[in-house]
Amino acid sequence: MALRGASVQRVAEGRFWLPGDARDWGTRRGGRPSWSARMSPTDSATRAPVEILREVFEETLNRRDADALVPLWGEEIVEVFPHATLRGRDEVRNYFAETFAALPDFQMEPERIVGEGEIVFVKWRLTGTFSGASWMGIAPTGTRLELRGMDCITVRNGLVAHNFVIFDQASFARQIGMLPGQDSAGDRAMTAAFNARTRLKRRLGGRTQASGQ
Repeated sequence: MALRGASVQRVAEGRFWLPGDARDWGTRRGGRPSWSARMSPTDSATRAPVEILREVFEETLNRRDADALVPLWGEEIVEVFPHATLRGRDEVRNYFAETFAALPDFQMEPERIVGEGEIVFVKWRLTGTFSGASWMGIAPTGTRLELRGMDCITVRNGLVAHNFVIFDQASFARQIGMLPGQDSAGDRAMTAAFNARTRLKRRLGGRTQASGQ
């Protein structure tokens, strides 16, 4: 793929690197690009966004190499996750590096990919064992995870410019033991405690209003 229409330059053994911004990103980390991937000679700007994202979700993500993702992103990429909004290649790259470190057997399976124009929706299934590094501030639990979610991705000039990500955070919390299992005794107790707290706040609120009259 090319960046802003720049020509693809060949390096040793039939591999490629991209000039311009993406190359500079790698150079800042030690002289030559820290990522490399076999590229199609077809300019990414001429490929359909659905085609680009299909390759990303079927192949590139499953290499578990954050650096390999960098040339797929625009310089000012924005990734909106349920827990945080990431801006720029460095922040997004660091998130994926942390994810791959946390889930050493990370595997992404796209279940449905549809798009129109520059917008692509990807319904996905993620599996992996939370046995590596901490993830989103949570210590590894050794739990085998299965998460489903959806990305709404904007592709401009062959590069990902924006992504809005949703997934079931309650399911994630239950799988790692942060929340009790659905419909379990602990789940019912937690719901009952929340309802009791709500009733107490209403009673206290009514007393405050009455005393102020």
